[in-house]
Amino acid sequence: MKKVERINIIMRYINNRSHFTISEIMREFNISRSTAIRDIREIEAMGMPLVAEVGRDGGYFVMHNSVLPEVRFTDNEVKALFIAFMATRNQQLPYLKSRHSLAEKLLGLISDDQQDDLVLLNQILLFEGTNPNNPDLLDLSDLPHPMLEKLIQVLLMDSYLLITIKEEKVLKSYPIYLLHLYREKSVWLIEGFDLQDEQKRIFPVDHLTNVQPYSPKNRLSKKKILEILNQQEEIYNLILELGPEAIAQYKKYHPVKVSISYTNPFQTTAILKTYININKLDELTEMTNWLLFLGGDIKIKELPKEILGALKERLQLFSPQAYIFPNKTE
Repeated sequence: MKKVERINIIMRYINNRSHFTISEIMREFNISRSTAIRDIREIEAMGMPLVAEVGRDGGYFVMHNSVLPEVRFTDNEVKALFIAFMATRNQQLPYLKSRHSLAEKLLGLISDDQQDDLVLLNQILLFEGTNPNNPDLLDLSDLPHPMLEKLIQVLLMDSYLLITIKEEKVLKSYPIYLLHLYREKSVWLIEGFDLQDEQKRIFPVDHLTNVQPYSPKNRLSKKKILEILNQQEEIYNLILELGPEAIAQYKKYHPVKVSISYTNPFQTTAILKTYININKLDELTEMTNWLLFLGGDIKIKELPKEILGALKERLQLFSPQAYIFPNKTE
């Protein structure tokens, strides 16, 4: 008997009793004392109200003989949960081991017919990142950076953090107020407000070596931080006008920090403003590729000369007359 199935049966067994002992559970389910104790602790962690009775013949009382609510899923709900698991598989998500146990519990709660449907879906559906040679839903692969879960645990307690980053083989510490934690191009990134320089900064989680709460005597409030950010003038060196075809491409894929503002009620034209760090080769290359991905339905209002040169080099390989660029390069 699988663990999930056994725990579900034990929960129903003890729910119909006002009192039970570990010895009874051992005999009833033919398990060891340590296994029985672990199962009872897990059942308590799920929220079942049990009270331990001290003494040689002690056991457990079920408070008020509480009725264990049955968890029921419709066929569509089961499929929605299952497909969500499949679609996010191999995505370097945190709490991967908990995701494994959650999937086991889900499979233990549904009927045989529902399980057969999921087996068929698992054979037919493939998502980005799925290994077709090993599409097991419970496959633990593509683990995230080990600091990611610790970072999440700390930030849930406090958004004021002291993070240590490895930069060119040197460890540097930054006191920050965490604004966002996001994932882009399979990389987890920290967007934080540097409390010393009072500037917004981006840190790769892969470079993170330590994180802890930051509690100085005097620290800026969240309200003050947002006021400072709002007062800092945004610097843009890329400004585009997008037509409907370019907007459609934008919706298919765009960098997380690049947004558009629609310029008519029908959302068929839009303006895009962003800043590109031309000193970072990877960012320069990424943006060049993305601009080509947007297609020809754009008008360039402002563009760094470095990207302009990179675009012209790319286009000369195919059709030099495909695009006409304005003279403005700043």
